Amino acid sequence: MELIDGNAIAAALIAELKATVAALPGRAPCLALVRVGEDPASVSYVRKKEKTAAEIGVTSRIILPPITITQHELETLIDELNADASVDGILVQSPLPKHLDELAIFRRVAPSKDVDGFHTLNLGKVAQEDPTGFVACTPAGIMELLARSGVDLSGQHVVVLGRSLIVGKPVALLALQKKAGANATVTICHSGTRELPSITRQADVLIAAIGRAEFVTADMVKPGAVVIDVGINRVADPTKKTGYRLTGDVHFPSVSPLCSRITPVPGGVGPMTVAMLMHNTIKARRQTAAAT
Repeated sequence: MELIDGNAIAAALIAELKATVAALPGRAPCLALVRVGEDPASVSYVRKKEKTAAEIGVTSRIILPPITITQHELETLIDELNADASVDGILVQSPLPKHLDELAIFRRVAPSKDVDGFHTLNLGKVAQEDPTGFVACTPAGIMELLARSGVDLSGQHVVVLGRSLIVGKPVALLALQKKAGANATVTICHSGTRELPSITRQADVLIAAIGRAEFVTADMVKPGAVVIDVGINRVADPTKKTGYRLTGDVHFPSVSPLCSRITPVPGGVGPMTVAMLMHNTIKARRQTAAAT
């Protein structure tokens, strides 16, 4: 079993991006990070994105509206960022408070600044295999992890657990694409799937993205499979100082001995998500420069 080290692969990618930014003419790329409220995970994620941006040489603009912000006020803020020529990318940290329509906010971001890759137009470009669009960061990170770990998906059976717009659907579309590193046969499983273990056991590459702690067990995995664990869940653990431990959607102790390769949690997919956000921001800067 080989551990896919997301931290090491992300560090290599970040070093490449740092060199790219240093060679760009004109101003540095600028990323606007909008965080509404004080959700602890969101605070941590935005801090990590800000730190990585600084390391690469990307300017980050942190915007912290009050948790009481209305839908109209947040949409007006997004419109202002869309019109700001000094901003290349916009990320609205999810989850948003319950009173806000998250999907409408994602659609409000201009497609040319949608470095999170959630706008309808950018999702459509993934389906059409149009390289000018922005790919959602976690799916893009998964594909990069596989490629840099020497996993060629061509002809392989990829099973995706989960059908979210953030991971499941886009990663399935990426694995399907008719190009080097992809070209897989893809099955998507979800809460309505019958005989789930019999399907997951067919997977050459199993991507678990359902948000259920340690859901994937040894009886669901084919020996020799590559397993990508996208989940990050907090499980109560009184032996930890925090009172909890982080675990993925895969029961690592029982599944890892079966795998040819597997990502850990933490330190697998997570670091790649942030690195791909920076990749998208630099791409947005280049496209802005080319259009002016």
